[in-house]
Parts: sequence; C-alpha cells; structure tokens
Amino acid sequence: METKETTYNGMVINGFTALLLNLVIIPALLLLDLWAFAEMPGVSIPIVFVLVLAFVLMAPGYFSQEPNEARVMVFFGKYKGTFKNTGFYWVNPFMNKKKLSLRARNLDVEPIKVNDKIGNPILIGLVLVWKLKDTYKAMFEIDAQTMADSKGTGSASVSVAGRMNAFEDFVRVQSDAALRQVAGQYAYDDNEHDTNELTLRGGGEEINDQLERQLNERLAMAGMEIVEARINYLAYAPEIAAVMLRRQQASAIITAREKIVEGAVSMVKMALDKLAADEIVELDDDKKAAMVSNLLVVLCADEPAQPVINSGTLNH
Repeated sequence: METKETTYNGMVINGFTALLLNLVIIPALLLLDLWAFAEMPGVSIPIVFVLVLAFVLMAPGYFSQEPNEARVMVFFGKYKGTFKNTGFYWVNPFMNKKKLSLRARNLDVEPIKVNDKIGNPILIGLVLVWKLKDTYKAMFEIDAQTMADSKGTGSASVSVAGRMNAFEDFVRVQSDAALRQVAGQYAYDDNEHDTNELTLRGGGEEINDQLERQLNERLAMAGMEIVEARINYLAYAPEIAAVMLRRQQASAIITAREKIVEGAVSMVKMALDKLAADEIVELDDDKKAAMVSNLLVVLCADEPAQPVINSGTLNH
C-alpha cells in the first residue's frame, strides 16, 4: 500500500538560535526603539507593539524532540509533512505540531473464547509488539483524534499519550479479529492422531507467523506494524476441559498400552527363537500358543503375575 507520508521541508530554525533572537535581539531592539523615539511617541508606539507581538508569537514555535519521536506538521488543516529529527527547534508558531511516538509498544491481549476448526470451544490469547510505521495513515486514515479526545475539547488538546492509547485500542480490536480468524482454521490438537496436520498446540512458529501476517494486513491501513506476535495462552474452555482431560488421559493410556504390547510381542518372539536355537525344549503349535498366551499375560498385566510351579510334565 502506497504511503502518503512525506518529510517536512518547511522553515526550521535551531532552537537556541531562535531563543537568542527572542530573548536578546528583540528586547534590544525594543530598548533601542524606546530610546531613539522618545521624542516622537506617535512613531514609537506602533514599532513597540510590533516588537512585543513578535516576542509573544515566537513562544509557541519552540519544541524539542527525542529519538523515535515524530511531529506531524499541520498548517491550518493542511498536512505539511512529518518531522523526525532530534533536538531543539523552532518552526512557524501557527503550525500545529502533533506529537507521536515511534517506539515499540507491548500489548497483552486477554484470552478470548473461540471455536477451533472442529468446533471445540477454546481459550486463546496472545502478546504482540507493535509500533507506528506511517504517521500520515495513523493520524488521518483512522479517527484517532476523536478516540483520543475523550473530553471533547478539540484536537488541539489531545496529548501524545491519548493518541497512542487510541492507536492501542485500534490494535487491540484488530488483533482480536485476527486471532479469531487464525484460531478457527486449525484444530486445538491432533484428535485423530494425524501428526501431519498443523494444530494450534503443535504449530509453534508457523501459527505465530501466520498470525503476524494477518495482523500486518489488517493494520497496514492504519500505518502500524507488528514486530512480533506470539500465542501466550491456549486451553480448552471450562465447559469441556474435564472431558478433554479424560480424552487425553485415555489417549495416553492407549499409547502406553501399544508400546507395552509391542515390547511384549518382541520379547515373546525372542524367547521362542532362543528356545528353538538352543534346543532346550521342543514345543508343538499348541504348546507354543499356550506359552505365548502366558508370556503376554505376564508382560502386559497391570500387576505382577503370581508364578505357578508345574511339578508334573508338560502333558499334564
């Protein structure tokens, strides 16, 4: 999106030079005028009035600016550019100098309830770092002035803190919408054990990158940039949390049982192969089946097996 921000190229004077003119030269001219035209008051009075007026009017033109600050210059409603130099300066006192901060700001978005891809209600929150990128769009493309002027006293009374809080409210609303959109595209977890599917819980950087792109697209119109966005809270909604906990526990038990059975089958095969290789005993198919059954019971049981000593033969 094309930017309309321009650099202010109007008259700018070093503040200390202007201060010298304001506090030294103009008072000196005033004293000289009073001394030179003491005998001609009709001529002296207009000059004195002009010098005093110049002294008074110069005062609003002074301002100082720190790093990562900017002034949007507006002259009787017309945008004249953005001034970003640091230091002490003087400009046309009739210029409206709207101060903005270009520093990075944190925003912790409270967890909101949304439905994931498969319809489960979840709670999801994020933290993001944002800053102003285009001062023209921030000031004139969105109604930040009205939002910041909570007292309704006019735009001239709005402070930089009020403007930045208005921008933050705009970012908060858009981040809420972006978070709902991204969360609705993915499942909370891989319920069907499809490890190839991207999920909110396992997506990590991919989910965060997509969330950052969504936010930058939404905030481009307002001249704001997302530096970093991270999901910092993710959980099932309270109404299904207990059910999902039991599902997770069941899934964990099933996974553990699969590992136990896999290991038991491997051990039974190893035992049978060892018996046959060492020719310890010859077992027919029925005895092998009985042995496999007994070994699986012993290896897969939740409790230790109680041994039974056979004092007879294998045939009894």
